[in-house]
Amino acid sequence: MIQQHISLKPYNTFGIDVSAESFVSVQTLEDLTSILKTKPSKLLVLGGGSNMLLTKDIQGLVLHIDLKGIEICEKRNETTTVKVAAGENWHNFVLWCLNQNLGGLENLSLIPGNVGTAPIQNIGAYGVELKDTFVCCEALNLETLELEIFSKADCNFGYRSSVFKSEMKGQYIITSVTFELSHSGHKLKTSYGAILSELEKMEIVQPTIQDVSKAVIAIRQSKLPDPKKLGNSGSFFKNPVVTKKYFQTLLSQFPNIPHYPVTENEIKIPAGWLIETAGFKGKTFGNYGVHKNQALVLVNYGGASGQEILDLSQLIQKTIQTIFGITLEAEVNVL
Repeated sequence: MIQQHISLKPYNTFGIDVSAESFVSVQTLEDLTSILKTKPSKLLVLGGGSNMLLTKDIQGLVLHIDLKGIEICEKRNETTTVKVAAGENWHNFVLWCLNQNLGGLENLSLIPGNVGTAPIQNIGAYGVELKDTFVCCEALNLETLELEIFSKADCNFGYRSSVFKSEMKGQYIITSVTFELSHSGHKLKTSYGAILSELEKMEIVQPTIQDVSKAVIAIRQSKLPDPKKLGNSGSFFKNPVVTKKYFQTLLSQFPNIPHYPVTENEIKIPAGWLIETAGFKGKTFGNYGVHKNQALVLVNYGGASGQEILDLSQLIQKTIQTIFGITLEAEVNVL
């Protein structure tokens, strides 16, 4: 049932209180199709609301995707394919996989949001990206209202990007995602970030996929605020990539700059380090600011407007450009 003038505060992890002119939550593919048949003139598709900053009231229809269901499709020698509906909470799905002893997603534990929006930005953490286990997704074509299947190649995954974020933005609604996960011979990825030291702290010598997940959760909880307690959208900015030549220039000015090679000629620099070095970490501006433990995270302490947080993000971008000559790109969608 379509509702009028509904607050979107419970539907975005920043906890921004803006109003939707019209709002509907759909639990079935049939309901989704019948709503779209009415051809709403303005449409905002909403999943877990974890990767967006709402700066104003939303005109038109806000369509909340609440499709549920997890299904094991096929078991092969060492792998199992699993199909999961778009409205399932991402972290709950990861925990479900771990309970089934299915590996591949453990490094992506505790990432906020829903499964359907995960491929859009090719979510990633601790050396793993969604595309590593992705098989395909089903997506509803908003023009034809037909379901189409997108293979990994079709999705054109990049760093925090996909075809759904670029040339096909706004043309499809992802309804389910299929993954290929290991049920034996799990290949653990523990060398990235602080996973190994966290496992040592836990006194684990031969970790399981469940142990890796627990380590990732512990690291994330120590650095990142829980959106249910403090409004935020996780990492607000992408880690910038610069040329090797320009990196050498930066290195002469900032000898301690952390960096990770991406290709032979490209270097990734942690955006959090840039923001912290520029003096923003832990800085508050009334009822919003930059988180005290992780400079990549902008937070709403309660009652902040989306515009205030957007202004802060732009101030950070301008400052980083001035100090380092680097353009920081927002990972969060601003509406």
